[in-house]
Amino acid sequence: MQGDTLIDGPEDAAATFLFAHGAGAPMDSGFMNRVAAGIAARGIRVVRFEFPYMARRRSEGRRGAPDREPVLRARWTQVVADFGGGPRVAIGGKSMGGRIASMIADEVGARALVCFGYPFHPPGQPQKLRTKHLAALRTPALVLQGTRDAFGVPEEVAGYGLSSAIRVHWIENGDHSLKPPARSGRTEAGNVEEAIAAAADFLLAHGG
Repeated sequence: MQGDTLIDGPEDAAATFLFAHGAGAPMDSGFMNRVAAGIAARGIRVVRFEFPYMARRRSEGRRGAPDREPVLRARWTQVVADFGGGPRVAIGGKSMGGRIASMIADEVGARALVCFGYPFHPPGQPQKLRTKHLAALRTPALVLQGTRDAFGVPEEVAGYGLSSAIRVHWIENGDHSLKPPARSGRTEAGNVEEAIAAAADFLLAHGG
């Protein structure tokens, strides 16, 4: 850990990926640890950080609601600046962390965007879309989405009119954390590894 960040991978890596947590779990959750380690093992520097509300949970030992969008965006923008500015980094995250990254990607001039489980809409509320800004996104983007994700399944996402800069990689039978049902014959570890490999290839192709 370096200050309020966690850094994996070589310091002289050709690519740097700033990786934000989702709404409910911290930067060192099992999913975040696994993905960060997997991407770092492919020669990419991975930097994790926490939003203010999550940092308070850690220091105060009690739960609190996520910060409002302006606070989340400000934290993201600050982290980008701390690590050299958008043209020097790729950004993204798990669920909410990736959604906020997608909202600032063009603004900061990030090299690329990678989202693990994009929350296209709240579960059970497909009419409440979080996609308006994605129609005009210019930053090269990769969304890694389970085909069983309650926040957006293939049939729904196909009709959203997303920017041509966005590519969606579907993880078969995965839920919002890419976990498949036992009857599918697939494993959570296999699904996460598929997502890590796709993310790393994309990040290296875009130079971090």
